[in-house]
Amino acid sequence: MVIAGCSLINPIYPHEQLLQQAGTVLLLAVMVMDIFRCRFSLLAYVCIALFTVVHIIGARYIYSYVPYQECFSAVNLDLNSLFGTKRNGYDRFVHFAFGFVMLPVLYELVEHKLKRPLVSLFMAWLMIQFGSLIYELFEWSLTIYLSPTDAENYNGQQGDIWDAQKDMALALLGSTLTSLFYAFYIKIKRNK
Repeated sequence: MVIAGCSLINPIYPHEQLLQQAGTVLLLAVMVMDIFRCRFSLLAYVCIALFTVVHIIGARYIYSYVPYQECFSAVNLDLNSLFGTKRNGYDRFVHFAFGFVMLPVLYELVEHKLKRPLVSLFMAWLMIQFGSLIYELFEWSLTIYLSPTDAENYNGQQGDIWDAQKDMALALLGSTLTSLFYAFYIKIKRNK
């Protein structure tokens, strides 16, 4: 909560901050609600916290303007050249992170109810894909209700007509990588 509060001090894009930080409130609410239930493991809390911090950084700079390249330039690393792009890729990183770090959280939620590890893993993986789809539909709906400039600032498409598909593909990749690790772990655990 401290990081979220600090990100609101002298906002760079004050007009966009309320909508951008709505996700922060949602993520923090999940963590606070579970404190009383104690359902999540330490790993799940760390995953939620990591994703929350990644989101707060993106919200502070409205995703399209996160100065990550300046940070990596300090260690002589040019990420844009490495990935062959000129666009700010922070929003892509966040979609990948959503799949990669939120899958353990969803897996724990489902496994708590089903008690069937592989089915729970598949359900968590599907929930990531569904969540990614719903978020992209939400972004699309903003283009109907906001001005073109406000919608572009929130969505961070940066002129890419395939932005939604690429974002969903990165969430798919992140969740698939984590799922493979979990499937391997489940198989080892069963063979003991």
